[in-house]
Amino acid sequence: MTQQGVRWTADQVLALAPDPASRTAGSRLGTAGPWSGAGSSDEGTVWGLCEGGGSAPYRTVVDVADASGPAYHCSCPSRTLPCEHALGLLLLWSGGDGAVPRGEAPEWAGRWIAGRRTRTEGKQNPGSSGSAGPEAARRRAERRAERVTAGAVELEQRLADLLRGGLAAAEQSGDGLWEETAARMVDAQAPGLAARVRELGTLAGTGPDRPVRLLEECALLHLLGRGWLRRERLPEGLAATVRSRIGLPAPADGPAVRDRWLVLAQYDTADSRLTTRRIWLYGTDSGRTALLLSYGAAGRAPELALPVGLVLDAELSAYPGTGQQRMALGERFAPPAPTDVRPPGTTTARAAARYGEALRDDPWLDSVPVTLDRVIPVPDGDGWQLADADEDAALPLTPAARSRPGLWRLVALSGGAPVRVFGECGHRGFTPLAVWPEGPGEAVPLC
Repeated sequence: MTQQGVRWTADQVLALAPDPASRTAGSRLGTAGPWSGAGSSDEGTVWGLCEGGGSAPYRTVVDVADASGPAYHCSCPSRTLPCEHALGLLLLWSGGDGAVPRGEAPEWAGRWIAGRRTRTEGKQNPGSSGSAGPEAARRRAERRAERVTAGAVELEQRLADLLRGGLAAAEQSGDGLWEETAARMVDAQAPGLAARVRELGTLAGTGPDRPVRLLEECALLHLLGRGWLRRERLPEGLAATVRSRIGLPAPADGPAVRDRWLVLAQYDTADSRLTTRRIWLYGTDSGRTALLLSYGAAGRAPELALPVGLVLDAELSAYPGTGQQRMALGERFAPPAPTDVRPPGTTTARAAARYGEALRDDPWLDSVPVTLDRVIPVPDGDGWQLADADEDAALPLTPAARSRPGLWRLVALSGGAPVRVFGECGHRGFTPLAVWPEGPGEAVPLC
């Protein structure tokens, strides 16, 4: 399938930026001035030479027809993907004003595309993996389960000591207490427990409600540990959820669901170890909302990238667990393409109720994906909220959402009129991730 006649919008291109600095730098390069030799092919390749600081221009090429998402190559020294030159080239191409004419790819661009597609075919047809067999895998799983159990027992004792001594003493201990406990959970091969312990460390000394939040998070951590220790007594779906929250890997063994998946949102979170990309999809036929996770080493953007507002014809398979929304991306049948489809919306009251219902299946769930219909962003004291246009109800925006520039884009697009907003609804409020104005128009990313 070619990309002839299919061009992305500037918002869809900028949604691929790994960070605000890349977005700003790429926007500056989205004009014809710094480019020469730009062109595109019917197969979905875009290339160009961009003036840089050296004597030779940077060679930039993007494959927008790859069914797994756009792929990039640039001769610049940047380690981010996509770099500012790839973003600028795509912005130039998205303008559709003849600055990127159709033609034959130069040798350097054609060589990269041919090599990439050869590697992709190799991944789709792997040879023998040489794995050790199911018996060895079973023994490894048993040994890991024993280590996790020992870690959960130790964690229970540490939480009991913590509460016996009082939460005030824990706050006075600083981050060292939590980091040492998290390290013990890493040694026990329970990364999920370690991550939740580190989150406890971030709560100390933050806000007047910190004692309540610290007690709540300690209770959830205790519940997770007890869930692991008594997992044989749990329903299978809840036991799978506990294993997932502990951090034990499991294959996506659900039946493959082929659909035209609308890309609702894409955003990254990072810590000192890992960059995690979250991509929300909506099945236009199945009505199912799915989450794709992709990872990159610290400071590196994950490879998978899907422009917001496009639709992807692909198969997805669910991971085990009650109420699990995470799925794995399987076979892709065509590159992402434009669509006029929008996800159905609901009210703010129903969104809050949906989160409450989801907690029954997964008590450790921070939020659920929700599309709100006919809501208006309005100020609320020092914060903001999304108010129903037709009902006397509203949802507050999370502190993180209030600090993002996407809030002002949402306010500007609304202009006091109702809009449809996709985002995450949880115990801290609502985080908007994409918006559709009233009337025709594509999704506008807010993150």
